[in-house]
Amino acid sequence: MAQNRGKKYQDAVKKVDAEKVYTADEAINLVKEIDFAKFDATVEVAFNLNVDTKQADQQLRGAVVLPNGTGKDQTVVVFAKGDKAKEAEAAGADVVGEDDLVARISDGWLDFDVAIATPDMMAQVGRLGRALGPKGLMPNPKTGTVTMDVTKAVTESKAGKVTYRTDRDGNVHVPTGKVSFDAAKLAENLKTISDVVIKSRPASVRGTYIKHVSLASTFGPSINIDVASL
Repeated sequence: MAQNRGKKYQDAVKKVDAEKVYTADEAINLVKEIDFAKFDATVEVAFNLNVDTKQADQQLRGAVVLPNGTGKDQTVVVFAKGDKAKEAEAAGADVVGEDDLVARISDGWLDFDVAIATPDMMAQVGRLGRALGPKGLMPNPKTGTVTMDVTKAVTESKAGKVTYRTDRDGNVHVPTGKVSFDAAKLAENLKTISDVVIKSRPASVRGTYIKHVSLASTFGPSINIDVASL
């Protein structure tokens, strides 16, 4: 609850009209204005969708490369062997391995942002499900992280590729960049994400698809966005 938050949060909340639905540009400018974090906070968009995630065909999952990146240096690990391991290293992967990398992660190492695997490595990687799954790090063909084209996968991840998926309540949370980004760059990233979510509308969904959209920085209050402005 807002009343249990600190003074800086309270001051930020006062600048947001909870009854107003802002345009995307207004929301971006406001989220930058009211941010009070002592670090370069992440800006995140949240979609609430009219989908039934109990139905397999209404579960959204995928990835998109943000045109202006995320503002964060992604640490990328690749499970590969032979020529594909050399290809991953040449593409700029931070850590490349096979059984040795599986063992390292089994021992508790999770200091990375993206995990990529070639299909022939998935039998070994699958044993890491309990470690990687809850953190959203398990390689998956739907997000382009199980692939033979490791050069493309590594390059895109380093360039600002983000993944998205619906939670059980039909929400999708995606980072759109940093508060320090120019408003135009945040707007371009937001438009890219919105286009992907809109185009991913399941054919079986009837009526309103996007029920609600909001934008917020790491510690800041949410700002409601007019869906039509996206």
